[in-house]
Amino acid sequence: MTIEQIKALKAVADAIIETVQGAGPMGAPGGHIYAALMAQGCTLHQYEQIMSGLVRAGKLRKSGECYFAV
Repeated sequence: MTIEQIKALKAVADAIIETVQGAGPMGAPGGHIYAALMAQGCTLHQYEQIMSGLVRAGKLRKSGECYFAV
C-alpha cells in the first residue's frame, strides 16, 4: 500500500468508528454501513475486511449484524 492509500483507509476507519459511536446503545446495522460504503465504490469483500479488521483491533464489537463502539 502507498502512503496515500494508508491515509485513506485510516480516514475511512475513523469515519466508521465515529458513525458507530454516534449510533448509540442500539448499535449500527452492518447493512447500513455497507450501503454507505458501497455507494462510494466499496465492494462487499473490502467492507468485510475493513469491519473484521476494526473488530480484531478492538475498535468495534460485533453482535449479530450490528456493530458497537468499544
